[in-house]
Amino acid sequence: MVWDPKDPWSKRGDSLEDVLRQASQFKHLIPSGGIRSLLLAALLIFLVWQSAFIVAPDEEGVVKRFGIPVRTVGPGPHLKIPLIESVLQPKVEKLHRVEVGFRTDRQGRQQMLPQEALMLTGDMNILAIEFIVQYKIKESASYLFHVADIQETIVKAAEASMREVVGKSKIDEALTTGKAQIQQDTQALLQTILDQYQAGVQIAAVQLQDVDPPEAVAAAFKDVTNAREDREKLINQSQGYRNDILPKAKGEAAQMVNQAKGYAQARLNRAQGEANRFLATLKEYNQAKDIISKRIYIETMEEILPGVDKVILDGKGGDRVLPYLPLDRMKPKAAAPEEDHKP
Repeated sequence: MVWDPKDPWSKRGDSLEDVLRQASQFKHLIPSGGIRSLLLAALLIFLVWQSAFIVAPDEEGVVKRFGIPVRTVGPGPHLKIPLIESVLQPKVEKLHRVEVGFRTDRQGRQQMLPQEALMLTGDMNILAIEFIVQYKIKESASYLFHVADIQETIVKAAEASMREVVGKSKIDEALTTGKAQIQQDTQALLQTILDQYQAGVQIAAVQLQDVDPPEAVAAAFKDVTNAREDREKLINQSQGYRNDILPKAKGEAAQMVNQAKGYAQARLNRAQGEANRFLATLKEYNQAKDIISKRIYIETMEEILPGVDKVILDGKGGDRVLPYLPLDRMKPKAAAPEEDHKP
């Protein structure tokens, strides 16, 4: 519809009295009974519009009566007293975030706040600590009415909690292995402080973003950090070498022990076998000494004579033999080298 300058309803600068006076000019167009019905219908629509409200699934409704919270309602359609009660609907499922030690502008650039970030450790060193606190709304009424500025309160409480935890820690822990413990301790202490304030929030996480020394001593800290890394590297290398050598040494030692036990058992079994053999021979010898003596003599000579280059005649056989023995001829001659055969 194009705005008509002559339209009396389109005047923007008229007062309420002018509007009512202009509306009275059109009374004759509406029947007298119809005005009441129209006003009643308009009033009814207004009351229904003011009475009903819908709470989203991720919200919680806090109903106020004359500015005082009287009840909370969950997701779905609800009713309230029009013109007397009002509703606030905070996002109870949303994960809220506050930054401590730095701020992020609309372009995504981060700027450190020294008054919040600089903290003193337990061994009297200064660190610039930037971290994030994530929280959810636990009790809507407390969140909305017990604390005037909940965001600023959480920032200040988080800063105080971090200062207390870092003040009990050493700089090495804050820079390296102690970050996880610092986050847990800060989260627990911050939750305790906010519960005392009845802030109605649940701290979900405390995450360290940057933990660095001040710029004035950053180079010296970097050298110290590099030295620590080199030390850890050497320690890891030595432990790796140790883990490689010890199992081999233990294996070789176990092998030698097992070999020694096997050799000892073999010698023991051999000694027992020889002892049993001797006892059995002794038993037979006691039963027939002459036969056994002769047998032992023969067996002994069989072991000795193959390595002797002499001829031994036993008994009286030597009396009938000419006592001339060409012993040099009886020695085995070395095999003559084969002559080369010409083709």
